[in-house]
Amino acid sequence: MNNSSSATYDLVIIGGGAAAFAAATKANDLGRTSLMVNSGLPIGGTCVNVGCMPSKNLLTVGDELYYGQKPRFKALQNGHKPDFDFAAAIAEKDEIVASARQSNYINVVDSLENVTYLEGRARFTSPDRIEVNEREVIRGGKFMIASGSSTKPLSIEGMNKVTWHSNRTIMDLENVPESLAIVGAGPEGLEFAQMFAHFGTTVTVIVAKGHTVLRREEPEVVDEILRSLQAEGIRFLMDVTIDKVEDRSGVKVLTIRGEDREEELAAQELLLASGIQANIADLGLESAGVKTDQRGFIHVDENYQTANVDVYAAGDCIGRMPLETVAAKEGSLAAENALTGSRKSINYDHVPHAVFTNPQVASVGLTEGEQMRRINACACRTIYMDSIPKADVIKETRGVFKMVIHPESSQILGVHIVAPDAADLIHEATLAVKFGLTIDDIIDTLHVFPTLSEGIKRVAQAFTRDISVMSCCVE
Repeated sequence: MNNSSSATYDLVIIGGGAAAFAAATKANDLGRTSLMVNSGLPIGGTCVNVGCMPSKNLLTVGDELYYGQKPRFKALQNGHKPDFDFAAAIAEKDEIVASARQSNYINVVDSLENVTYLEGRARFTSPDRIEVNEREVIRGGKFMIASGSSTKPLSIEGMNKVTWHSNRTIMDLENVPESLAIVGAGPEGLEFAQMFAHFGTTVTVIVAKGHTVLRREEPEVVDEILRSLQAEGIRFLMDVTIDKVEDRSGVKVLTIRGEDREEELAAQELLLASGIQANIADLGLESAGVKTDQRGFIHVDENYQTANVDVYAAGDCIGRMPLETVAAKEGSLAAENALTGSRKSINYDHVPHAVFTNPQVASVGLTEGEQMRRINACACRTIYMDSIPKADVIKETRGVFKMVIHPESSQILGVHIVAPDAADLIHEATLAVKFGLTIDDIIDTLHVFPTLSEGIKRVAQAFTRDISVMSCCVE
């Protein structure tokens, strides 16, 4: 890995995650010099170290453990519970992370001849200079902030006196907790809820007053995933307030108040998953003339430029769509804009996103509510998994497909899925939304039979026929 040897670069990048790497790669492709200054998480940032990769590994371990005990087929009369070594699961997760960090980040930065990597804390001292580790002064023609985000603490009485976990620490536990309370029911909260429930933990998810489960998803999607998770024993406390948190001999006790009840919830471990905050403390943004918005994220225009025309920002620290893929795309576009003067940005309506529970949740494009807000009209159809032949064949009928189209042109504007492998199924819908396909384009496209991907075709057909009285392969 290169060491910093020059005090001046075409692009200075603060961060070492997806947005930073995409920016450095773009600068390298353009033949420009760049410096990445990283602190906090190891090289690679959230996704490889404490996010996507380790959590999906452990979710799969949990699935293998749990569903083997609950066979769906009559031929498999007795489930099998394998010996489970939690410490071995964590160790294997760490090995996978270390390997991915080496191959996808350390080796990559070493291969980029115009990129220098430096470990250290960066701080702006002027609009065109940063100081690293309070001693090395570095100047840049352009700057990009890609400092990421972290779990937002909660202002609850006693919270500062108890030990709580974030995604950065919950996957490093030494033992499976007997009980786990999770504050927040977004993607992160639901994934960890099911992961630990499958490991054998008693899990309670707390949804604060004024909040919902998966707040960006369609009501039908929320109802279906909630039903699926509750069927596996995960408890949800909805529309409640946490008055205080106490530590009683190592047990976290939450005093919870609802509209018509009050209870004390005791849990061995406590996970906060109710929101994120930008990692911008001590960056010296004032010295750089960089402003933040009312939520505390870095304010940028549609092309990722801050109030300082020479400073750009991308990824979680701008708070638009905190996904690894989005961070990488934003980072690449921001670097290109900074170095070439282009004015590129993402169409966020075309970005697919997923929740890796089982069944999975995946969505792209507009919801019914958003379409109503934009054009005050909507055409939508919803079908359930039990109407799809493959689902009956494999006896997996948890799921739903919803499609949102333009009421006049029949152009597909949004697709929302709960299904096994929904995160893979969503890409046909993503292409349909991105390229303005209509329901006729989908209906006219032959799909392999039997597959769950037929759900996308069947929900399109639901606009033109009664699919409840339709043979398997009617076009």
